[in-house]
Amino acid sequence: MNFIRKFILPKEVDFDTALQAQARITRIIVSDLHAACIDAELKNPGAITEHADEARLLKTKNMNELLDVFIAPYDKESIYRIITQLDWIALSVKHFQLETEAYGITSITEYQSIVELLLEMASLLEQCITRLSTKSPRTISLDTDIIHDQYNHVVALCARSVAELLKKDDCKQIIMHRDIVAQLKDIAKHIHITANTLEDMSIKLT
Repeated sequence: MNFIRKFILPKEVDFDTALQAQARITRIIVSDLHAACIDAELKNPGAITEHADEARLLKTKNMNELLDVFIAPYDKESIYRIITQLDWIALSVKHFQLETEAYGITSITEYQSIVELLLEMASLLEQCITRLSTKSPRTISLDTDIIHDQYNHVVALCARSVAELLKKDDCKQIIMHRDIVAQLKDIAKHIHITANTLEDMSIKLT
């Protein structure tokens, strides 16, 4: 039987576990960003970079598995989108870090309310991906609706932040922090898009 499984039967991949691992590291990266918001003297400033590198390795591994597998438990195009969109979330957080470093911004505590929402969105997304294997589209749909509402809340908070920025006289600060706010909104957008793809995957299972 082992011979048949190895050389004759199509390769099987546990994509539930693979996607859950990628979602987990993605949530951890957003958690690193949250830690940077609430801790003026971040104990592990390299955490985002370290976990982003780990996320990239997982993305590459999952993509290679998808390219090699013949039969998948879900639509392969949907799996591809989830893999790449989770990667975009991690990249967006990394890009946020790169921009703050380039601009010399050492404190982002003023964006704590926005980042707390991002962490809630990432945690819900991880929960949804964990529930994918239960084939319960209604439960997933409830969570993705919450993510949708949280995305709208992030957009509103970002708009208020920019409005406050425009009241200042320092054009340099306005430009720098407007870019930072835009990057936070971009993180939320990629979480929202991933949630939509996940909901589509769950509906196709019914």
